[in-house]
Amino acid sequence: MYTVLAGGVGAARFLQGFLNTVDPSEVTIIVNTGDDEEFYGLHVSPDLDIVMYTLAGIVDQKKGWGIYRDTFLCMEVLHRYGEETWFKLGDMDLATHVLRTELLDENVTLSEVTRKLCHELGIRSRIIPMSNNKVSTMVRIGSGFIKFQEYFVKRATSDDVNKVIFKGIANAKPAPDVVDSIMDSKGIIVAPSNPIVSIGTILGVRGVRKALRDTKARKVAISPIVGGNAIKGPADRLMRGLGMEPSAYGVAALYRDFLDWMVIDEIDVALKGRIEGLGMNVGITDTIMRNQRKKENLARFILDIFGRG
Repeated sequence: MYTVLAGGVGAARFLQGFLNTVDPSEVTIIVNTGDDEEFYGLHVSPDLDIVMYTLAGIVDQKKGWGIYRDTFLCMEVLHRYGEETWFKLGDMDLATHVLRTELLDENVTLSEVTRKLCHELGIRSRIIPMSNNKVSTMVRIGSGFIKFQEYFVKRATSDDVNKVIFKGIANAKPAPDVVDSIMDSKGIIVAPSNPIVSIGTILGVRGVRKALRDTKARKVAISPIVGGNAIKGPADRLMRGLGMEPSAYGVAALYRDFLDWMVIDEIDVALKGRIEGLGMNVGITDTIMRNQRKKENLARFILDIFGRG
């Protein structure tokens, strides 16, 4: 069994290749829920939905989120009513959030809701939230904190961030099967997701980091930073704002207490020695997933690392 720690778009793209090279039923995906927020009275889980829609084959590939060929008539009417509609939810997408909210209101856990949604969408892999407890990623711009989605979507990451906190993380327990999947895996992959607000949130859940240190599985991470820039999203700017080096080395340093292998792009070959100095091995390959073939090539490279003695 393989376990993947995942955020949103970057992780979903990797999974498109990985699940074509292994048996999908042998893969567990632990997904960040620090971005979860209520919009229009509905519980929205952005990263869970991106991964879920991608594995179901219905994601809008061009945007990287939402459902392919979705419409936004509901948003148009809400806008006409004078409501803020900066967080766009498609009409088909809304069905997911309506059902999720209804079930959560009936005291069904987020894990159980996700299991049902995945089953109905025909997803063979197991997708589980990092926790069933509420965790909210907050970023500080200037002297005040705002929720991550406001920074990421409404403000389009235009602000300099000088601090990130995960509200509620101290009381968050790992969802059922999170720790067991880490301990029982033969290989663990940290997807090329934001190391601060995606993977960092998962690692902040009680017991997750310890499980990663204790497991006998080989642990491999793929850098989401190539040539000093994030492939997708604001990871490089967040790292810089927090006083970290925005590079594959900076990402590796965040995982140094548990990681066995760091996979970096060929562009960053000069960082190999520094990363090895952190006490881990370094794999070098093309990590920019421009098409399905490159996604599968990256997946095979990871599997080759797992197969080494």
